[in-house]
Amino acid sequence: MPAEWGQHSATWLSWPKNTETFPKSAIGKVENAFCEMIRALSSGEKVKILVDSDSEEQRVERILTAEGAYSGDVLFSRIKSSDVWVRDYCPIFITNRKTGKKAAVKWVFNAWGGKYGDLKEDDKAGEKIGRGLESAGIRVFRPGIVLEGGSIDVNGEGALLTTEQCLLNKNRNPSLSKSRINTYLSDYFGASRVVWLKEGIEGDDTDGHVDDFARFVSKNTVICAREKSRGDPNHAALETGAALLTSSGFDAIPIPMPSPIIDQGENRRLPASYANFYIANRCVLLPVFGDKCDEEAAEIIGSCFAGREIVPINAKELVHGYGGIHCVTQQEPK
Repeated sequence: MPAEWGQHSATWLSWPKNTETFPKSAIGKVENAFCEMIRALSSGEKVKILVDSDSEEQRVERILTAEGAYSGDVLFSRIKSSDVWVRDYCPIFITNRKTGKKAAVKWVFNAWGGKYGDLKEDDKAGEKIGRGLESAGIRVFRPGIVLEGGSIDVNGEGALLTTEQCLLNKNRNPSLSKSRINTYLSDYFGASRVVWLKEGIEGDDTDGHVDDFARFVSKNTVICAREKSRGDPNHAALETGAALLTSSGFDAIPIPMPSPIIDQGENRRLPASYANFYIANRCVLLPVFGDKCDEEAAEIIGSCFAGREIVPINAKELVHGYGGIHCVTQQEPK
């Protein structure tokens, strides 16, 4: 699996429409965030957007045109989906080390351990993407086990980060041992070294996806979310993660956490994190929250990606769906 900062041919998205995930009062702001993302992405690569129907395609095209975000590099795929989290149900792209030829791996998606019955349907959306890739001559592997794209992060040279909280959770693959899962990661991602972190951040209903707190930014460097307040529930877990990364030989660059954002309706913390950024060909999409730490986070990420524009995306409404910028994107390498 190539590193995310490698050259892409495209980024995959699914247009937001699920009003259980995003209430009607919020979905317009989420659509605005998607327009900003698409405008930034399409300057450097194609953007492939899942839409449910011809009428939805026409509606989205009108919205994008009005926002100056529509171009010939924006392509629609009429594949019905339940929600926006393509990171977790889309096939994950890999390349042949010797030839550079592209392939993909379609893992089973069970809606994060069966938490959302209606969203399990997106396993079918991912499979339809896979069949479309096969029609285009791209080989698709199907390991037959549960895994989400947000649960792993790679440096493109054999190192892979994940968490025990997610991949060893009995709501995914209860019959598989840690050793057996390591074998799958090696066989299908080319991972020669798996770094098992312990757990993710508070409010993350995916059971500890690593893309919310620890992300490779180079071969040996990881951006690592840190919580300064010792009284915060995230403090101990993030300190443990940073220590494990350092002891594994990586440089861990700290990035702050934004102030807690609470879902008042559910009375629970949301998984807001600057680590949930997305690296595109010409830019890095950075989630921001109108927080005092937004500017500091942009400076830290900017220092890691010279030559790429840091594009802040207001993710305050998006995170009310319990995900972020990285969660709604999936890169397709050249």
